[in-house]
Amino acid sequence: MSGTSEPSSDLQDFLGNYWDIFAGSIFAILAYTLHLGGFAYLTVLFAGLSIASFSFTVSEIAEILAERLQEPYSSFVLTFSAVAVEIVLLFMILLEGSHGEHALETVKSGIISAVIVDMNVLLGIAVFVGGLRFKEQEHNEDTSSTYTTILLVASVALLVPSVLSYSPTGSNNLLIASYIIAFLLGLYYLSIFIFQTRTHMHFFKATARSRIFRLRRKRGQSGEDEEEEDNYIFERLSIKANLIIIFILIFIIGVIAEIFANDGMQIANEHGISAALAGLVIAIISVSPELFTAIKAAKADQIQRVVNIAMGASTVSILLTVPILMMLSPLADVQLTLDFNSLQIGALILTVILAWKTTDNGETNYVEGISHLMFFFAFAVIAAFYH
Repeated sequence: MSGTSEPSSDLQDFLGNYWDIFAGSIFAILAYTLHLGGFAYLTVLFAGLSIASFSFTVSEIAEILAERLQEPYSSFVLTFSAVAVEIVLLFMILLEGSHGEHALETVKSGIISAVIVDMNVLLGIAVFVGGLRFKEQEHNEDTSSTYTTILLVASVALLVPSVLSYSPTGSNNLLIASYIIAFLLGLYYLSIFIFQTRTHMHFFKATARSRIFRLRRKRGQSGEDEEEEDNYIFERLSIKANLIIIFILIFIIGVIAEIFANDGMQIANEHGISAALAGLVIAIISVSPELFTAIKAAKADQIQRVVNIAMGASTVSILLTVPILMMLSPLADVQLTLDFNSLQIGALILTVILAWKTTDNGETNYVEGISHLMFFFAFAVIAAFYH
């Protein structure tokens, strides 16, 4: 009996470890085949599933690297891996910008929606799940205070081109103003990077040990967990090898994203799907792998990690995604300007204010998680019908 059950168990472990790679590959092949056959709807569906599956692999590898590097570098790895996927997706949409204004508006919506989804869906679900399990969870209040300040300043900076577009002569200088703001956001990020990794590292570290971690240590289970994780091939690889694999996966995601963008823009134009809703879908696809990481952290009472991931990714989404896309826009032969509409800027600022109010005391509970989710659903309704 034991001889027959052992191979079955090994197969289950293998599939459990690498289902995302198999799923991503199968969905990618289906998407490419359907794209050649002209089945746009199914192409977009399977391309999106493939991107999400491979992004999950990127997230898993990034989490392994994060455990080795420790805070604040661990959160950097997690947020950069997710934002890299977001940039690739948005750039592929940007390449479609030469065929119509709708693609450019979708890119702008995607930039803002990434923050909306990170701060309301990711943070909201994780805080809700953690709150149900532990009633209240504690994190370093300096972390949320710093991030909300940064995000509020970044939001105000993005208002500048939008305000200029309403002035009599400001629209003539809109592109120049957009490049200046993108440059300033990049400089702002450099100062924050130094702040996080050199002068104020303690602002982004947990103030209390996880209760789950203490319990496992007390029971002597940590050794068993490490032995179990060694079966995962990426656990055995070096940091350098894992980084190379992440870059390869992001390249693969980029190829699939090109198909997704091509057929996705075709469907959006045919059916009049709003740019706000299209940007929201892109944000959900790029953020989905992070969501699983955040939920696992919340269930392990590591709410500090959740705050670092959600707010850190939101910060990087604005301060790095905007400058990088502005630099890449000439390659796509389009003029990307940062004149966001009132819905986008309003939702962004209100999201930052909500995050500030729900995290400023260093404690979270499930009602605060529900509040973020309610805000997101309200935004989603507007996005669906806003034209």
